Amino acid sequence: MTPRLIVSDLDGTLLGSDHTLHASTVEVLRALVKQGHHVALASGRHYHDMKVLRDQLDIPAHLISTNGAYIHDPVDTLLAANHLAPEHAKTLIGLPRPPQVRLNLYRESGWHIDSEAPHLLSLHASTGFGYEVVPPAQMDANGVGKVLYLGDPKALKQLEAQAQEAHGDGLHITYSTIDSLEIMASGVNKGVALSSLLERLGLTPADCLAFGDNLNDTEMLDLAGEAQVMANAHPALFDRVTGAERIGHHGEAAVAKWLRKRFGI
Repeated sequence: MTPRLIVSDLDGTLLGSDHTLHASTVEVLRALVKQGHHVALASGRHYHDMKVLRDQLDIPAHLISTNGAYIHDPVDTLLAANHLAPEHAKTLIGLPRPPQVRLNLYRESGWHIDSEAPHLLSLHASTGFGYEVVPPAQMDANGVGKVLYLGDPKALKQLEAQAQEAHGDGLHITYSTIDSLEIMASGVNKGVALSSLLERLGLTPADCLAFGDNLNDTEMLDLAGEAQVMANAHPALFDRVTGAERIGHHGEAAVAKWLRKRFGI
């Protein structure tokens, strides 16, 4: 049996509508690891946030966090870190934005936000991961894996255009949801991180099965030999990924159901 790498996004894909792991998902992934397959979680979430979910799975999974800025192995060794150029991060921190748009920085040590946003904590209730409020004038532009703007989609489109005009060639700009604009250094995305991980494991893209639901999954899905797009996915995602298969809804543990059928579990 050729070992496979099963890599999955979290929110909107592997996690249910309540942002937690379904019991059947845990069961299936544990069974696949026992069969000799590899598992990786790939998310825009922070590493410390993802680590809690991996511990709940209780399997030796690699973690691709912050949309590919960081890669950790199953024993938490940092394998790769890719940060925004400090001058680019400084520009992004200083872009004018409406007061209702939240500015966030993801760095290795944690999550910084420009103002209190209690509603965001509900998304991380199952992991307990939280932010630290830091005024923009005091935000450190060094060691930033991702700048994240959260808010009105129209305002985000304006911010996207400003970022593109300022440092477009040095940035990778994407969305994880319609109201979540995510900016990393150029060349940093889940697909590049996945390619590096496959090489490390001695596998090829043909040996990889990937699952995703949003635009920040595009490169990862496009690389994988078997790409599965969720029924609840962003409308544009399916057309962006060549040869993708549309599967069920994340709220119905569709990844687990598909894997059971694919591997005869």
